[in-house]
Amino acid sequence: MSEPRNIGFVGLGAMGLPMALNLVKKQFHVRGFDMKPEALAALNHAGGHVAANAAEAAHSADALVLMVVNIAQAESVLFDAGALAALPEAATVILMATCPPNSVAALAKRVEATGRHFIDAPVSGGVVGAQGGTLTIMAAASNEVIEASRSVLVAMGEKLFHVGLEAGQGAMVKTVNQLLCGVHIAAAAEGMALAEKAGIDGQVILDILGGSAASSWMLLNRGPRMVQDEPEVTSAVDIFVKDMSIVMDAGRASKAALPLAAAAHQMFLAASAQGHGLKDDSQVVLTYRDLAGLKKG
Repeated sequence: MSEPRNIGFVGLGAMGLPMALNLVKKQFHVRGFDMKPEALAALNHAGGHVAANAAEAAHSADALVLMVVNIAQAESVLFDAGALAALPEAATVILMATCPPNSVAALAKRVEATGRHFIDAPVSGGVVGAQGGTLTIMAAASNEVIEASRSVLVAMGEKLFHVGLEAGQGAMVKTVNQLLCGVHIAAAAEGMALAEKAGIDGQVILDILGGSAASSWMLLNRGPRMVQDEPEVTSAVDIFVKDMSIVMDAGRASKAALPLAAAAHQMFLAASAQGHGLKDDSQVVLTYRDLAGLKKG
C-alpha cells in the first residue's frame, strides 16, 4: 500500500477543523466538506481545498477521514451522499468519531466489502488536543493498513496506539475512556455540591482536592468551570448524554454491569432535561446543586 497524500475530510467541527488544518500544515492535500460555510472558509484560508459535497471530498482521495457526530452521520456520508462510491478502490476510510463498537464493526464490513480499507480510529484530547495535534488515537485495523496510514494519523495526534486488528476494538477503548470521563466529571460535581452545601467555598475545595489523593484530570480540568457562572463550552452536556449512552449499550452487548456509568448517565440526562444540554459538561454540577437544594447557577 502506498502512503496517502490526498486526503478527503468530512466533518469540520470544533475538533474536525483543527485536525484537517494540521494535515494541511503537514503538506497533505486536503479537500474538506462540512455543512457550515464558515468552516469551509477557514479550511480554504489555511491552504486546504473546499468540496461542494461529501462525494467530491472523497473523489481521488487516498484516505477519507470522517470526524462526524455519530455512526448515523458516517453511514449517511458514505452511502447516502455517495462518498464511498466516489472513493478510489483500495483507498482507506478512517472513522475518528466516537461511535458504538458493534456499529463500527458492521460499518467496516460494508466498507471492506467494496475493496476499500477501514481504520477504526477514535480520538481523545478534546479541542485543545485537536488544535495542538496532540490527540491520542486508538486505532484498530491490520498492521499493513495502519502502517500505510501512519503519517496521516500522526499528523493529527502525538500518541498513536494500535489497539487491535478488528474494527470496533478502537471504539471499545474509546468507550471505556468515556465511561471513566463521565463518571469522573459526575463524581467531581457531586463532591463540589456537597462541599457547597456545607458552606465551603468552591475554589477552596478545588485548591485542596487538586493536590490530594482525591484529584483527577477531570477535577483539575472541569472543577474550575464548575465554580464559574457561565463557563466556556469545551464539550457540551449533551455530548456526554450521547457518549454515556454508547457506554451503556456496550455494557448491555457485552453483558457487563456498569452501575457507576449508569448513575452518571442519569445525571447528564437530568441536566439536559433541565435545559443545560448545550452548556459545558461541567455544568452537570447544576443538577447536583438542585438535588442539594442549592440555587447557585
